[in-house]
Amino acid sequence: MVYQIIQFIHSYWAYLVLIILLIASVSAIVGYASNKEYGAGHFRIALFSLITSHIQLLIGIVLYFTAPYFKMFSEVGMGGVMKDPTLRLYNVEHPLVMIIAVALITIGYSKHKKKLTSKPKFKLLAIFYTIALILILSRIPWNAWF
Repeated sequence: MVYQIIQFIHSYWAYLVLIILLIASVSAIVGYASNKEYGAGHFRIALFSLITSHIQLLIGIVLYFTAPYFKMFSEVGMGGVMKDPTLRLYNVEHPLVMIIAVALITIGYSKHKKKLTSKPKFKLLAIFYTIALILILSRIPWNAWF
């Protein structure tokens, strides 16, 4: 019962994370390409991306340890998990790539705050947030999501 609730929250919060991260990435790319001034709205979008992704990571960590897939480590061992594409995705690839993506979002956000002018701020956000978005999209279990 707890697992289903957490999985539901994790699945639907992911939509919010993807939408906000896509908006932040596009906003940063457009801001960089068009030499816009970095304003409070851009800051809020970047911050909201950071916050939503961290919340999603925390929900995901709880889900990871309550999921039935996690028990497969003790049943089939690491070799068995790595041989099965579904188990490998849920137990290794998805969690690892999502942690890396959230780390990239955090690094991009932290580095952009230290820049004093708009162009470098947009550049850092565009690079880090877009790479994070691509990584997230690459490891979403699409077949289970729709």
